[in-house]
Amino acid sequence: MASPFFRFKQFTIRHDRSAMKVGTDGVLLGAWASQHTEQTSTSTPPHSALHTLPSKLRCLDIGTGTGVIALMLAQRFPSAQIEGIDIDEASLLQAKENVEASRFADRVSIRKADFIDLKSFTNRYNLIVSNPPFYTEETLSGNQTRDKARHTVSLPFEVLIGNAAQLLTEEGLFSVIIPYQSASGFISTCAFHQLYLMRRTDVRSSERKPFKRTLLEFGRNIRPVDASMMTLHNTENQRTAEYAELTKEFYL
Repeated sequence: MASPFFRFKQFTIRHDRSAMKVGTDGVLLGAWASQHTEQTSTSTPPHSALHTLPSKLRCLDIGTGTGVIALMLAQRFPSAQIEGIDIDEASLLQAKENVEASRFADRVSIRKADFIDLKSFTNRYNLIVSNPPFYTEETLSGNQTRDKARHTVSLPFEVLIGNAAQLLTEEGLFSVIIPYQSASGFISTCAFHQLYLMRRTDVRSSERKPFKRTLLEFGRNIRPVDASMMTLHNTENQRTAEYAELTKEFYL
């Protein structure tokens, strides 16, 4: 039987009642999003090569599930205010419990909201992240709760991208993890909404496996793309050095 909780270095996630469990995709995104940025300060050079964001970030985690990505962002950005949203009641309750039990409860809020409907959003965000549903109608399981969390019928990519573009600040970043085969179409749709690819990391589980996931980050300005690849496990099924480095502040 799977464990009802997943323990990280600075917080614990219970996921026995959430529609989606803690998984590699969410951890990758939480650790990777906005990684090559710096926050503005008096010491920030005027023409820094890094993308800059305000010192007090406002972040939105779309489809927060257990709240794991929201809590990872809170750990990474000590001055940020993070808002996690979901449409699944059980996931929302568990995410709230996870946040309340953490040291970051004063900076993370969890609420029920459907990202398809923007009327309940009054803020704009410096960082929007999502591990979105990406399975198609052909793979519906019949479990309504799980299907809502996993399938694009609940939040099509076109809607996700278009609404994110409306809520993102001018200097803001939009970061996602999606199937590798969906990347080209996703990038094109973002460009249509004037969100341009800045970073891309293609992910595979081992060197013998094909790429399965892609991490993508977009901004409003066109610039050279920082492209890379990541292999998660070596031939002994241990974390590779690059995967261990990315997640070293989280995994025990």
